[in-house]
Amino acid sequence: MSRRTPALIAAAVLLPLALTACSTPQGDEPTGNKAAAKSDGFPYTVTNCGVTTTYKAPPKRVVTMNQHVTEIMLELGLTKSLVGTAYLDDKVLPKYAKDYASVPVIAKEYPSYEQVLAANPDFVYGGYSSAFTAGDGRGREAFKKSGIETRLNTESCAKADTPMETLYEEIREVGRTFGVTDRAEAWIKQAKADNAATAKKLKDLKALPVFVYDSGDKTAFTAGGKGIGNELITRAGGTNIFADLDKSFGDASWENVVARKPEAIVIYDYGSTTVGQKKKRLLDDPALADVPAIRNKRFAVMPLSDAVLGVRVPAAVEKLAAQLHPAATTS
Repeated sequence: MSRRTPALIAAAVLLPLALTACSTPQGDEPTGNKAAAKSDGFPYTVTNCGVTTTYKAPPKRVVTMNQHVTEIMLELGLTKSLVGTAYLDDKVLPKYAKDYASVPVIAKEYPSYEQVLAANPDFVYGGYSSAFTAGDGRGREAFKKSGIETRLNTESCAKADTPMETLYEEIREVGRTFGVTDRAEAWIKQAKADNAATAKKLKDLKALPVFVYDSGDKTAFTAGGKGIGNELITRAGGTNIFADLDKSFGDASWENVVARKPEAIVIYDYGSTTVGQKKKRLLDDPALADVPAIRNKRFAVMPLSDAVLGVRVPAAVEKLAAQLHPAATTS
């Protein structure tokens, strides 16, 4: 999977950077800045995927890697904090387009360590664990040595079985880190209301067995039982046939796809392989001919950026529910 495969660029040269507000010794801070920070809830200490950081003030120069974390920043009104971004799976939402266009794109996929440093950030926010691949010189410890704090989207490390709560906590912690707690809490409140509205429409409906087709030929790369992808299906009125796969994404055999008889197939839309090509691969496979979803040509489509831990999730639940249960959601 290209979005979870780090770029093959080894980089180990450390460039000198000025220490940021996050790492400046307290004695060097202007008195006014300290007072303002304290009034906004600073210092703030958070543990993210095993890394504990204390912020004395919000980061000011941020590089984001992966679309869903970029959109979190844009949703929280933090465009002016962004000095670089990288790695889209598809287009950003229209409401973010103008703000996104104002941010330099430092790499089409993952930037090299030097490319990140050239943006002179004080904070790097990664969406997938591959954003911080140590072997490519982008490990979190390497950034720390250059005075740069980091955050990894918690879908990559969360162990809880409640991914929606993990999403709320992700938004809450990012809001606290950047001193925009009110914006984060407002988003969470609206998200909960949107999720409740969708749940009400689907009340008492029978769940539909669903197979997620991300990619794959010899095996099916699919959504497992961990992560927001599985919860999206559940909240949209489906049952993930590979919920017993103990990870967010993984490979499943085509024999198991046949045996588990999905009644609908959700296709993840991203990259160079089109939805049409994925449908054709499934429909043309004689081994799948008796699968109910194939026989009835019952497909739903989701952009990949809808199916990861980001601000699109509540709307994505509603959109998927409308595809799986159109009669219940159009009333």
